[in-house]
Amino acid sequence: MGEKTSATDPLPPGLYIVAGPIGNLADLSPRAADWLRRADIIACEDTRVSATLLRAAGSDRPMTPYHDHSDERARARLLARMADRAVVLLSDAGTPLISDPGYRLVRGAHEAGITVTTAPGPCAAIAALSIAGLPSDRFLFAGFLPAKRAARTTELRTLATMPATLLFYESGPRLAAMLLDAAATLGARDAAVARELTKRHEELRRGTLGDLATHYADAPEPKGEIVVLIGPPSAAQSATAADLDTALLAALATMPAGRAAASVSAALGLPRATVYARALELKAG
Repeated sequence: MGEKTSATDPLPPGLYIVAGPIGNLADLSPRAADWLRRADIIACEDTRVSATLLRAAGSDRPMTPYHDHSDERARARLLARMADRAVVLLSDAGTPLISDPGYRLVRGAHEAGITVTTAPGPCAAIAALSIAGLPSDRFLFAGFLPAKRAARTTELRTLATMPATLLFYESGPRLAAMLLDAAATLGARDAAVARELTKRHEELRRGTLGDLATHYADAPEPKGEIVVLIGPPSAAQSATAADLDTALLAALATMPAGRAAASVSAALGLPRATVYARALELKAG
């Protein structure tokens, strides 16, 4: 997108994705601050949160809410404005579209022939990965796991054989339970919990999933934004998961799920409850 050279000129019409700080206002890039001052409209999750950032950037541009609960009409109104105005999309913290529904607005802009560009910057998941000391050549960001234990465990099993470091966002009240389920489902893997990144009380705690689960089960409920990172499976863990599915598929061809799980559990020395849950998943297709 061709911008004017003068910082006082308005931005050309289009959609501008602006990454804001994840805690430290000094991390707002000069280019992002410039866009916040020159845009016609700032679309943001929470105008009260964004007002602090706009003041720091010296911006007095009007704001309009755009968030998880915005409907199709709100999106259509924003897209219509982009025909002759510059609209900035700003999240409460970090890079828009990471674990939020902004992609629908971006997709709509592309479909309408509207130019989309970005001022890249902070992202909690990437910041955590950069300091965790876990393999970073291949990683998968999986957002928030389900709140209920059964659904959370099912999702973890789905990711169990992924040959990559797994990244999740989590809340303080659910962290201990999530780590316990991850340790039970994924086994002894290296992991890390990053909290309050770039803020005064930034914390990174490393260890095995079991170590971290034990720590947070006994510790006071953590505060702030949290990223959980789980290292990839070892060769032995990957082989066990593959062997489990192979054995279960063979057993399910001749017997019901309960008997198949009991047989495979005994043969592989795995917990029957874990094997039975996987048998039900495979049986459901």
